[in-house]
Amino acid sequence: MPLSNTNTRYGSVTRAFHWLTALLVMTLIPVAIVASNLPYETSEQLALKAWLFSLHKTLGITVFFVALLRIVWALTQPKPAALHPERKAETFVAETAHWLLYGSLVLSPLTGWIHHAATTGFAPIWWPLGQDLPMVPKSDSVAALFGGFHWLFGVVMTITIALHVAGALKHHFVDKDATLRRMIGTKAELPPVTATHNSRAPLGAAIALWAAVLLGGTAIGAYDGHSVTTQAAALDEVSSDWIVEDGSIQIAVTQFGSKVEGSFADWTAEISFDPTISGTTSGNVEVVIAIGSLTLGSVTGQAMGPDFFDASQFETAVFTADIITEVDGFTADGTLRLKGTEVPISMPFRLSLEDETATVSANLTLDRLDFGIGANMPDESSLAFAVDVSIALTATRSAE
Repeated sequence: MPLSNTNTRYGSVTRAFHWLTALLVMTLIPVAIVASNLPYETSEQLALKAWLFSLHKTLGITVFFVALLRIVWALTQPKPAALHPERKAETFVAETAHWLLYGSLVLSPLTGWIHHAATTGFAPIWWPLGQDLPMVPKSDSVAALFGGFHWLFGVVMTITIALHVAGALKHHFVDKDATLRRMIGTKAELPPVTATHNSRAPLGAAIALWAAVLLGGTAIGAYDGHSVTTQAAALDEVSSDWIVEDGSIQIAVTQFGSKVEGSFADWTAEISFDPTISGTTSGNVEVVIAIGSLTLGSVTGQAMGPDFFDASQFETAVFTADIITEVDGFTADGTLRLKGTEVPISMPFRLSLEDETATVSANLTLDRLDFGIGANMPDESSLAFAVDVSIALTATRSAE
């Protein structure tokens, strides 16, 4: 059997690409469906869910490269003539479906790969290519946009494959012609066929359909991402001796060996501090954090759930501490109330003063189990115990 195509038959390389692609796609689609519907209430369930998503992503990258090679090969080969050129409408639909398939086999895994690179956490890709892509930032908006693209292209791929299979079966069982057999590779007897001119109309139709799908995605909100439904608590305004002008409270957790970083968007700090006092208590601070304002990469929704922060039940975390000015630095000594549990916290911090402006930074490591967070995951196989907290703020002394 020749490697290359002829004007009437597909060569063995084309057939190999066809069936390898079919095997990969027919595996990764059900894997994604199963993984999406699995629970993740225990370490074992989360590990299985992550493993299946890693398998889906790894197979998807494989499809991407196989599809590129398949397209390059197809461009160098003659295309076997249609067996029924007189059926113009049927031939047009089949050609359009082929263009849709080629496009989705490249665009669906590529957009999924970009979505993966733009976010953090959960289900690494197993190919030794790293988890990031050049020029793709870690961005929730980028992840949402390309996550929507990936879903839409995947839907088009699934529908087109179903139509492609239905057409092949129709040719085989209804028309009883050699359309399917010449892709399988059997020595099918072919009717006399003549080479046909490849029209660009099916490509134009495929592009028009892609445009319609992408516009439809805007209408249904496919690019909005999977937002967390928990409403962040509205925090009361505070009156403070020092007014926070700018700052951040960031956390980092380790899931399946990969760091996942996030931050709280809404928090208040009531600070009383006298920098002239040393060697004893020189002030106090109360920080209130809206738990629902947390974004934590791809696991934000999971973090808001009852097994973790339980944001709908425990809307805020509160850190109350005395500020101790020591010879060699400063310490905030108090308690952190989180998820209904109070834990003593002693947090050294760095402070620099310039006129009436104070700049503060601190790093702290907490144990999630101290607060009952992820108690259903009592080991570190899927989620590490340590939660790294980074605090930075700039405050100015109130004129009052």
